[in-house]
Amino acid sequence: MNFRQFAINNVVRNKRIYLAHFLSSTFSVMIFFTYALLLFHPDLKEGLKGSSGTVTLLANQGFMIAEVIIFIFSFLFLLYSVGSFLKTRKKEFGIFLIIGMTRKQMNRLLFMENMCIGLASIITGIGLGLIFGKLILLICGSMLAVENSLRFYFPLKGIALTVGAFLLLFIIIAMSSSLLIRKGSLIELVKSEEKPKPEPKASRLLALLSVLFIGGGYAGVFTFVWVSFSFPLLMASVVVVIAGTYFLFTQLSVYIIRALKRNPRLFFRKTNLLFLSELTYRMKDNAIMFFMVSIISASSFTGIGTMLAIADPGLSSMSNPYAFSYMNNWDTPNSERHIRQIEETLVDHQVPYVKGSYAPIGENNNGKIIKLSDYNRLAKALGYEERTLKQIDESFMTPSNLAIRKAYREQVEQGVSGGKVNLEVDNQHVPVQLSTPGTDIVIPFQYEIYLYVVTDELFNKMRPAYNEEVGMPEDFYSSRTIQFIVKDWMGTRSFAPELIKSIQDDYSDKGYYEVSALVVDWLNSKQTNGIILILSGLIGIVFFTFAASFTYFRLYADLERDEAQYRMIGKMGLSRPELRKIVTRQLLLMFFLPLLVAVIHSSVAFVALQQLVDFSVFGYSLRIFLVFASMQILYFALVRWRYLRHMYSKLV
Repeated sequence: MNFRQFAINNVVRNKRIYLAHFLSSTFSVMIFFTYALLLFHPDLKEGLKGSSGTVTLLANQGFMIAEVIIFIFSFLFLLYSVGSFLKTRKKEFGIFLIIGMTRKQMNRLLFMENMCIGLASIITGIGLGLIFGKLILLICGSMLAVENSLRFYFPLKGIALTVGAFLLLFIIIAMSSSLLIRKGSLIELVKSEEKPKPEPKASRLLALLSVLFIGGGYAGVFTFVWVSFSFPLLMASVVVVIAGTYFLFTQLSVYIIRALKRNPRLFFRKTNLLFLSELTYRMKDNAIMFFMVSIISASSFTGIGTMLAIADPGLSSMSNPYAFSYMNNWDTPNSERHIRQIEETLVDHQVPYVKGSYAPIGENNNGKIIKLSDYNRLAKALGYEERTLKQIDESFMTPSNLAIRKAYREQVEQGVSGGKVNLEVDNQHVPVQLSTPGTDIVIPFQYEIYLYVVTDELFNKMRPAYNEEVGMPEDFYSSRTIQFIVKDWMGTRSFAPELIKSIQDDYSDKGYYEVSALVVDWLNSKQTNGIILILSGLIGIVFFTFAASFTYFRLYADLERDEAQYRMIGKMGLSRPELRKIVTRQLLLMFFLPLLVAVIHSSVAFVALQQLVDFSVFGYSLRIFLVFASMQILYFALVRWRYLRHMYSKLV
């Protein structure tokens, strides 16, 4: 047997320890390859049909940044996992040195073992990526609203990038592994498992600080939402919560367990003595891991949930319900031809529509004045309630965007009326009595503006007077907007992008106009958010996999010590049901305590987010929690089964 075969046999013999390392490495390679598959995809590289340049730029730069993030975190994760494996094998390395192996040979052995795992992970990860490539492209195509999905191609550049990046990563990891074991002397290596552990201690002050930091961080987040949109405050709150979480696991958990141990009735009840005594050491040993799992999981939950909520397809139609919008000023020469072009295209494609228009008068205090009949025509077409104004000097305000609509709805619920205001149009001052504001978006604007709807009589008096004062002809208007209401606006997708482009290209030096289509805006929004969702979703899944692997590493790093401990206790009469109960309670804490903390952190983030948006994020957050909890429960059941099966074989 040569040295290479010896290294391969070592990996095979330690397959139980290396399994999670190999699977996690393979998964990292597969996700990296998936990003490379999307990064070099011809359709995304050249730009999706009907998408804006921003979407193409976001796709190209976003996937590249994701590759860098995956690479950096894969390096940190693999370095941590290799360090964990080496700790469990110190005694084995000490024996190698005793029987004559030199330090140089041991370093070579570690290098070859790591490269064996690395090469196997690269081949398996890319292989799985190719097998599931078509499915991944179908899913991504659906998320990006691509009509015929993303076509499959053989990604030579993606394979080359993945092989090159991870080959470099595994070489660095393999070279670093010898540095991790270099510090230990021969005696320290051989007796590494025999060192008694000191009893864990906790500081009462730091335990108290953990509660204060987390509570203070939560208060800071809600202060950001309710009082001040100060991003330094938000960042400081997040940092404080992270610090509090660290003290929660390293100090408060140990402090609580020690307090429970001081209660004799609880401590000496059934198997609590074993459970609590072991739990103290396990919490202290795994505190850093619990902290990392909590923060990584909370980041994953919050990031994916937020992106899912933002990518809601109904959000576009909530802010602008019109299938086509055309806005022009009074001297635009091609405006009538453009409007006819939209109408004829809708007729040619047999799409029923309703048309409405309004030409508002500018109000001096960031306002616009709309005629009641124009408002009601559009409101009726949209299925909203028509309004009436009994007096000529009566008016009501209507929301221009989602934020103002939310404020008006609160006013209506509280029974607040608008009172009297003076509408200022140039030098005119027209007092009006405001009635209950409207609560539906009929006249949409991209920015915050006050929209007053007045009677036709008052409007018809104000416009000629205004035009006369500014010295313009009677038919002058600074802007006119024609809106097209189409019930099935998604059905305009096949022709809307070409129609909009055709009108945009027919520009003139005189006048001004803008044209937009809801389906095109939705498509751009969908594709932008879809790319962000793909980026955050896959990175979140990778982080969650790393977090689950951390738990596995810690559990199996202590396996030999646990075997010896339970074997000895078994000789004293510990039964299998008692062992199962102790192990299950310990594993429950290891798997679900960090997850519970992550869910609490994420819930606070989702509740704060709900205060900022006008649509419900509860469904998305619940869906995210259920998906990750299901994955964790399956993983817990598998690990518990394997662990108990192993322990039963050691129990006398």
